[in-house]
Amino acid sequence: MSAPTTVCPRCAHEEVEHVHASPVPGVWDVLQCARCLYMWRTGEPARRTERDAYPESFRMTPEDIAAATEVPTVPPLRPAS
Repeated sequence: MSAPTTVCPRCAHEEVEHVHASPVPGVWDVLQCARCLYMWRTGEPARRTERDAYPESFRMTPEDIAAATEVPTVPPLRPAS
């Protein structure tokens, strides 16, 4: 496992929160950016976990985030059938 990222891969914000650890200690961690809310697992490929490898077309700036009209909500669960 690589060391946890200290900067968000998507928006380069430096405030990254540790959200969850794997059931098997030391295998992976789930991290979340405090600004853009991007979440990733440390065991994912560099293109998802490292700013330099994150696709430029998906990167965000503070201006992009401020101009976003809506953060999509998670739809309610469907009733069990």
